[in-house]
Amino acid sequence: MCGIAGEFRFDGTAPDAAAMARMLAKLERRGPDAEGQHADGPVRLGHRRLSIIDLSSRSHQPMVDAATGTTLVFNGTIYNYPELRAELIECGQAFHSDGDTEVILRAWLEWGDACVERLHGMFAFAIWNRETLFLARDRLGIKPLYYSDNQGRFRFASTPQALLAAGGVDTGLDAVALHHLFTLHAVVPAPRTVFNGIRKLAPGTTLTVNARGEFRHTKYWSLKAQRPAQPKSEAEWTEAIHESLRQAVKKRIEIADVKVGVLLSGGLDSSLLVALLAEQGVPDLMTFSVGFEDQPEERGNEFEYSDPVAAMYGTRHHKFLIPNPEVLRRMPEAVDAMSEPMFAQDAVAFYLLSEQVSKTVKVVQSGQGADEVFGGYFWYPRMAAATSGSPLERFRAHYFDRDHDEFLEMVNPAYHGPDYTTQTIASHLSEPFADDFIDQVLRMDTTMLITDDPVKRVDNMTMAWGLEARVPFLDHQLVELAASMPPQLKLASEGKHVLKTIARGLIPDAVIDRKKGYFPMPALKYVRGEFLTFMQDILNSQACRERGLYHRAYVNKLLDAPEQHHTRIQGSKLWHLALLEYWLQRHA
Repeated sequence: MCGIAGEFRFDGTAPDAAAMARMLAKLERRGPDAEGQHADGPVRLGHRRLSIIDLSSRSHQPMVDAATGTTLVFNGTIYNYPELRAELIECGQAFHSDGDTEVILRAWLEWGDACVERLHGMFAFAIWNRETLFLARDRLGIKPLYYSDNQGRFRFASTPQALLAAGGVDTGLDAVALHHLFTLHAVVPAPRTVFNGIRKLAPGTTLTVNARGEFRHTKYWSLKAQRPAQPKSEAEWTEAIHESLRQAVKKRIEIADVKVGVLLSGGLDSSLLVALLAEQGVPDLMTFSVGFEDQPEERGNEFEYSDPVAAMYGTRHHKFLIPNPEVLRRMPEAVDAMSEPMFAQDAVAFYLLSEQVSKTVKVVQSGQGADEVFGGYFWYPRMAAATSGSPLERFRAHYFDRDHDEFLEMVNPAYHGPDYTTQTIASHLSEPFADDFIDQVLRMDTTMLITDDPVKRVDNMTMAWGLEARVPFLDHQLVELAASMPPQLKLASEGKHVLKTIARGLIPDAVIDRKKGYFPMPALKYVRGEFLTFMQDILNSQACRERGLYHRAYVNKLLDAPEQHHTRIQGSKLWHLALLEYWLQRHA
């Protein structure tokens, strides 16, 4: 797990070494253990290392093949690298290190661009072969990869902040991205970001750049949501999912040369991970939970559920209770760690939890993805029940934060345009190879929406503390299997039926049968007191007024009744406005 960066010049000049130094400085927290650079003609590559596999200097990056000059920078973990390494040795490839980094380099030398199809894991990497630059991102976008293209050069990095530090980026706001951001709970689907001058590589996609500055995007993976030719009974589906999840958890505990812990929220997903890890015989299993102050409407922690799981399996459990003043004091740091604006109230929670966890371990498993893959959110049954209307209409009515008319009311005319988000969602829902509407929805959630919400959030907040997060529920083989399963086996039992069946007897019934919970941070949902003052100061600041993004009448309407304006999935609309403005003040 690391930070990567690079520059490719098309104008005959050498890459900017000072710009690379600035990019790597921005990536230091993602890779605190080592730094490296490599320059070769029009290309300079940089790397910050977090040592997880093969802790020796032999796996430092950039990694160069001496015979061909082919060079790699890589962020992520390849869980099947031992098997690939053995296969590549049989093909005649000679290895000089013991980690997964060189496996990617040798795989590309042996199989070319098709090597990505053989990689099982989370990854973003770039390979320079003295003619072209080849970039790739894992199937589900667990690892980030951003780029900019202007002034005769192409730059890439693990974060937009690294690209901004290099300079020469158009920081004007992208009107299409803003529409997505405020409609889809801060999700901006690839390739856009909120900045006109920064783009991101889509999940399951490669990008080849040549010396003439020409781009070629290739999608190497897509998810089918169709029933198999041979029907399965519920018992057969349950056993198949159980075994696939076992294997996903096992891979993510075996492939590490350091201790691995679990982020234990008290929900079904993370509790099930603890049970499966215990089943693997993991010694001295460590678990970590965080909680916050209660509000009258909502509890601020889930310790009553996480404590029994930790006790059941005898884990070395760590609990952290964060008071509201500490949350507010640390808010600027958490916003600085956001590669893109994040509206979810649990972003700060993950940031503060990751700080504590990083003092004990370097790798954790986390339950992100289970709700999207197995239908755990309350809005899925509502969508399924709404049988009239187009797929877009059934989805929009239960999911969009704002309809188009409200977006136009919120932003100034410079950012007005057509209803971009409905166009994007309709296009994704209508993609082929999905048997019914809920298949379409869950596939879109898993392959697009989740990437730029919980997955990105966990990556950013853990990597801010040099902590690697592994997400077994997003193992691509498990995802493919689950996508082929009938939706009723997901939506039954108020969601995640198959996981609840697997969990019965492995974790306490109270955890399985509880109402679906969310990582609680009530002060950012029920906005009052010092949190309201914080948001008022941001939205009434001179910087906000001069930016001219928001209609003042809309801002004032929300400020006049801050607890009354919530989205369809119960997010604070006031927090959305304040967070984006604050993020722009910190980053742009």
